[in-house]
Formats: sequence, C-alpha cells, structure tokens
Amino acid sequence: MSWHPQYRSSKFRHVFGKPASKENCYDSVPITRSVHDNHFCAVNPHFIAVVTECAGGGAFLVIPLHQTGKLDPHYPKVCGHRGNVLDVKWNPFDDFEIASCSEDATIKIWSIPNQLLTRNLTTCKKELVGHVRRVGLVEWHPTAANILFSAGYDYKVMIWNLDTKESVITSPVRTISCHQDVILSMSFNTNGSLLATTCKDRKIRVIDPRAGTVLREASYKGHRASKVLFLGNLKKLMSTGTSRWNNRQVALWDQDDLSVPLMEEDLDGSSGVLFPFYDADTSMLYLVGKGDGNIRYYEVSTNKPHLSYLTEYRSYNPQKGIGVMPKRGLDVSSCEIFRFYKLITTKSLIEPISMIVPRRSESYQEDIYPPTAGAQPSLMAQEWLSGMNREPILVSLRPGSELLSPRPLPEERPVFNSVAPASPQLLNQAEKLTAEDGWRPSSLPEKTPRWAGEHRLEEKRSWLTNGFDVFECPPPKTENELLQMYYRQQEEIRRLRELLTQREVQAKQLELEIKNLRMGSEQL
Repeated sequence: MSWHPQYRSSKFRHVFGKPASKENCYDSVPITRSVHDNHFCAVNPHFIAVVTECAGGGAFLVIPLHQTGKLDPHYPKVCGHRGNVLDVKWNPFDDFEIASCSEDATIKIWSIPNQLLTRNLTTCKKELVGHVRRVGLVEWHPTAANILFSAGYDYKVMIWNLDTKESVITSPVRTISCHQDVILSMSFNTNGSLLATTCKDRKIRVIDPRAGTVLREASYKGHRASKVLFLGNLKKLMSTGTSRWNNRQVALWDQDDLSVPLMEEDLDGSSGVLFPFYDADTSMLYLVGKGDGNIRYYEVSTNKPHLSYLTEYRSYNPQKGIGVMPKRGLDVSSCEIFRFYKLITTKSLIEPISMIVPRRSESYQEDIYPPTAGAQPSLMAQEWLSGMNREPILVSLRPGSELLSPRPLPEERPVFNSVAPASPQLLNQAEKLTAEDGWRPSSLPEKTPRWAGEHRLEEKRSWLTNGFDVFECPPPKTENELLQMYYRQQEEIRRLRELLTQREVQAKQLELEIKNLRMGSEQL
C-alpha cells in the first residue's frame, strides 16, 4: 500500500486477528479440491457448512458450530446432487435452511434438522430446475424472504420465488440475460434493489433485478474485475481483480458513474483471487486471497483517500476458501467484530479467526456494535416482486436485547427490596415516576446506579462460553469432546466466581446508598 503521511484517528487501528486454539478448530474435514473460485463454506450461529470431497455426485457437510475437534470419518453428509457442489449459502432468515448449487445444473433447498444428523440427508425440501448448464453461484436476497438468485454457466441470472407449495420449481420469476460470458460474482446493495455482477469479460454491471435491465456498465480497461461488492450505504462499489500488468488490484467505484474508478491500488503479483468482505457496521474492508495465508484489512471512508490500510493477519497456512459468521453470531463479550472460518486443505482443517478490537473494559461496547441487520425479513417475496423496497430490520447485539422498534420502550428499572422506611418525599417521587412511564415500584424508588441496568445482561452473558449455551451442549462422545467440556466447565466456574465477586461489591454499594437515604430522610 502507498504510504499516507497524514495521521488518522480511528478506533480500529489496533484490530488484530486471533486464531482459535487447536481444540476449537475442526480437524479431519475432507475439504473439496475443486478449482472454482468460490468460498466453499457458509456459516451461521448454529452450523458451519463445508463443500466436501466425495465419490459419485456432490455433497457437503453440516457441522454444529460447537462440535469442534476431530471429525468422525463417517460423519453424515448432505448429498443429493449428481455433480460436484459448487456453492452453498444459508438462508439469512432461517438458520436451518440452506441452498446449494451444483454441476448437475440444479439448485436444491435443504432443511437441516435441529438435532444432529445420524445418517446422510438425501431428500431436499425444494429443487429448482431452470439452468441448462452448471450453476456456479447462489445468493439469498438481503431483505425479502424466500427470494433466491442463481448464476449459471449459461450466462443467465435467475430469480426464484420459493414461497410456493411445489417441491420442484421449473420456472423462475425473472431471468436476466445481459451477460456475454460466465458470471463470476454477485452482490446486493443494502435493501436489495440493485444487483452488481462481474463477468468473465471483466466488466462490472449494475442491474435492476426486477426489470432485468443494465443500469450502468464499467468499460474501463485498466482494471479487470473478478469480484465486486456493494459497500453498504456509501453508494460505492469495491472490486478486486488484476491490472494490465497482471498485478492483483483493488478498485473503488461510484455506483452512479462506472466510467473511471475513484481509486486503484496494486497489492502484489500473486495469482490467487481476492475475496472482498465488507462490514458496514465498522466500515472495514477485508481482503482474503485464495492460496494466501494472510488477511488484509482496511477502513473505508467517503473522503479521500477512501481506503486506509490498517494492517494484516499473517499465517503460513494457505486458505482454499473462507466462511464468515453473521454479526449476530459474534462474541461481543470479547469485543469480536468479525470472524472468519479458514479452509486449510493441506491440513484438512477449518480454523476460526476472530478479529478483535482490544479493550480493557469487559462491559458491552456500544460504539463498536451499532444496530445491525437481524434475522427477520422486512419484505415478503410477493411484496418485493411487486416493486417495494425496505431497509433491513435492525437489531442490537447487546445480550438480551430485542428488535429495535420505531418507538423506543421505557428503560427497565431494577427492583430492590429494602427494609428501610420510605419518607413521604420519596413516595411523592415514586408517584411522579408512575405517572410518567407506568412503572410501579414495590419498594424504595432508589436512584439507579450505573451498573444496575446491566446486571441481568451480565448474568445472561455468564451462561455463555465461546458464544453458545453450555447447558444445551450434547453429552460428549469421545475423549477429546470430554476434555473440551471439562475446560468449558472450568471457564464457566471462573466466570461464576467473578460474577459472585461483582454481586458482593454491588451489595455493599446498595448498603451504602440505603444508609445515605436514611441519613437524608432524617435531615428532612
């Protein structure tokens, strides 16, 4: 990267990548050896799906997120395709539904059972038949339920409405036929009203998906794009590809003017494809190179130089593919802002890598966790097809929080039981509070201390270890799983001891406040 002499103040300057320990990785996973430039991995807060090697057709594995360690060689697969599986994507609004596409020119929708798979899953929920050649990409719509996009080697993008009772769907609701070669990537803007694609002809196109028309097309020959990405609400596109001299390159575009890029930056001379990932909540861009061991990350801004290099995570193990955890599955107690799942074919290993903002405080960090897109659709399929657009429904990542409603609810006040008598003046204050927001105190209306509003959330957080509920784990079956459960229980005991210490401090603070109230009432 070029050196920019000006000083930039940023809360993400010291973000670092933290690989998971060996016992928290997924070992002995038969990762696919396909040469396609896809991620081959999809993750949600419950499962990790990985395209795998198998004989006679295509298959992928669905592994519960907490089931780390060595994988059983006879672990059940999701198999039903007659050709190799090329892409898998979880439904953003249903953590137990996944789409897969294959060389057999079909797309299949699978329902994953809540309990662990005991045998191979061969019966799909729906089958989509429309492409005449193999299907290389699938993407779910970001805001509308049951809308799926697929791109095939027949140069067509098809839009499917899954909100039907038919188990085999043979006709898409829309077919986009503006491409002249194989489609390499697809990306939606925030509300899903625009679709950006890159093609093997190295052109970037911005398409109205419902009309099927090309709104803008980049004909710039200095940058041959292979992957493209919408940058949230910045009205900009980020593409990765190669320059005229075959150097790996990133380019930033104005989505309303694709004639010339806003900036170009040469990275290195490697040949692997660069996968871009953008976090709209932190305005951070991550570049993951296929065949590389490192992950570069930048901060994106609307002002020049637009792209500011932060640093990179380095590793000696090259990645075949990569998976990304949705924001709602992160561990906010450790200030984790992004999590990758790195596929290492040479070791048959899946290694989680957490991107962490170093903070001393253990409380919830509101500034690095703004409201983010949740798991609830803002539109039904027919509403989107009729022309409606809506932004995603936002949720807070604070533990125990609910959906963000347009009208904020009154803050919940903690209730304390006390033996101290209440003075008439304090009772009048309680009546005022009752009239204002409908809260009825059962005892003293004390002034709420700073920590009291979060003590229930801290208690809920104490049940979580590494992002999941320790009481819902299945019983260990192997010695490795037994050791992992032991370490998790030790960690839980440590957390409970810390919580007990905090409660003792809170009790002392309550005693002091009660004493102060009594002294104040005597003076009155």
